[in-house]
Parts: sequence; structure tokens; C-alpha cells
Amino acid sequence: MCLRLARFWLYDPYMDRRSFIALIGGAASWPPSARAQQKTVPVIGYLHFASSEGFAYQVDAFRQGLAENGYVDGKTVVIETRWAEGHLERLPALAADLVAAKVDVITALGPPAAKAAKNATSTIPIVFQVGVDPVAEGLVASLAHPGGNLTGLSLLAAALPPKRLELLCELVPSAKVIALLVNPNESAGSIADAKTAARTKSVELPIVNASNEAEIDTVFAALAGQHIDALVEGDAVLFMARREQLVALERRYRIPAIGRFREFAVDGGLIRYGPDLIDGNRQLGVYAAKILSGARPADLPVQQPTKFQLVINLKTAKALGLTVPQSLFVRADQVIE
Repeated sequence: MCLRLARFWLYDPYMDRRSFIALIGGAASWPPSARAQQKTVPVIGYLHFASSEGFAYQVDAFRQGLAENGYVDGKTVVIETRWAEGHLERLPALAADLVAAKVDVITALGPPAAKAAKNATSTIPIVFQVGVDPVAEGLVASLAHPGGNLTGLSLLAAALPPKRLELLCELVPSAKVIALLVNPNESAGSIADAKTAARTKSVELPIVNASNEAEIDTVFAALAGQHIDALVEGDAVLFMARREQLVALERRYRIPAIGRFREFAVDGGLIRYGPDLIDGNRQLGVYAAKILSGARPADLPVQQPTKFQLVINLKTAKALGLTVPQSLFVRADQVIE
């Protein structure tokens, strides 16, 4: 009778997740004959550097990738999420918690999460999404042959820094000095490309550093007196996690800025250009499903983005006194009014 009831619960889409996991764990107390007939449901740890607020769409896209390959959350797989809430120092403990829970796969979002997961285990497969070169960061041996227990998606693209600078110059044609905001504690491999693009556009590109919330405030207060015409946000996880703070400061000091992530423009930033993160998270789900089905991370090449999005916040442009040229309108994937 207990076994029949357990089978019913296993496929009940409305079942509470904690109860579901408790049910699986409780199987150890069943008679041996019952345990032999009970199929173990895999568990995926989803480790994210930010908070669930505003990022639910990424988990949904991840679920889509899993479902496309036969793994349905709450039915044939369980996803355990861990959010650092923008506090990157929490990631090692969160990764260790997933390892202690003996999850079957860890999905890590952002370089700090990927590194925390890598440091926590050398045996549990890890699927990452990072905006840096995973080879240079020591996550994998090569893109084609990752080796070890990690693989995933690298959002790094050499064309992105020049493209962002080009778009910002098109939107703010009078700009002569454009600052590049970077986090010195995160990879800054795109600086050289950005400087090359700046020379091509005949604009100055001073580099400004911020490694925490307080330093971001300090940097913007200093920029206000330095005749900065516009700003490019570097590819740092910190800036993604602190995007609301950045948008508020850009508004306060009236600094036109371009960011990497869609959320930047959605939350009130001027313009965004970068990889399609919905498609990226779906691909993570596809890779996680392949690993659950027996593939080894070492044999799955690191993917790179093929879809990019341009998002313009028209309301912010008007507030800054900017006229969005028709050439940008026709290329935009989304215009927020």
C-alpha cells in the first residue's frame, strides 16, 4: 500500500518539493523488496550568484532544456536552488551544501559560482555559465575537450566590448570620454579589446574600478566631476548583482550607460547588448540532461553563444535628453517604453 501511494506522489505535479525529497530519503526505511522497486529520482543543484527575484526566467529556461530531453522538474528530476543574493562570499558554503546533499549535477551561474563548485567537488559533474574565458580561469583544459568534471557555456565573445562601445557612440554621438567600469577582483580580459575599439572611435577610455557596493558609490561620485560623457559596464558578476544600485546612480548623475545583461535595461538602464541568457540557460538544461543520461562533462565541449540581444530603454533615453536614432530602433530586439 505504501509503495502504491509513493508512486502516486512521485508523479503528482502539485506535490510539495520538500515532501517529495523527504519521501525519497525515507525510502531507506522501507522493506528491501520495496526499495528494490523504487526508482531513484536525480537531483540537480542550481547555484546562482544573485537572488531569485528577477531571475526566475533563467530557472524556467533551464527547466525547458531539461524537459526537452525528458527530465521534468518535480516528476522525473528535482532542482534544488541555492541563491547567494549578490553576496559572492556565500557561494563556497552554498556549493559545499549541495555537495553534502549528494546532488547528481551542479549547475553554476557566474564565474564565482563555477569556481566555488569546482573547489567543492572533483567528482560531481558541474555545468557552468560564465562570462569569462573558462580556460584562462582554470575551469577546463580546453573548450573542445574540457577534461575533468566541468563543462558548460562561455558567454565571452571578443566582439562584445567593441560592439558595446560602438552602440553607445551611436546613441551618444557627442561622447568624447567614455569610462569603462571594471571589478578588479573579477576577470578583466576584455579591457584590451575595449581600448582598441575606443581608439577606433577616437574616444578616451579611462578605466575605473569598483569591487563592492561602497566602491560603486564612490566611483560614481568621482565620475560626476570628471566630465565623463558615458559609461560601459564591464562583464562583472558584481555589476549584475548590484544592477539596481548602478541604474540609480546612472540616473542620479545623468550618465548614459550600456550594460551586458537584459535586466540592466529592464530595471531602467539605457541600453543593453549581450548574449541571449534565456537560450543560454536552456542550453545548460540540455547539457545537464545529457549528463544525467550518462554523458561525461569531459566529453561535452564548452558552448559559446549564438544569439545576442539589443534592448533599449526609451523612457531612460528621453529622461537623459537623448534621441534614439532610427538605425538603432530597427536593430533592437526589444524597446522598453
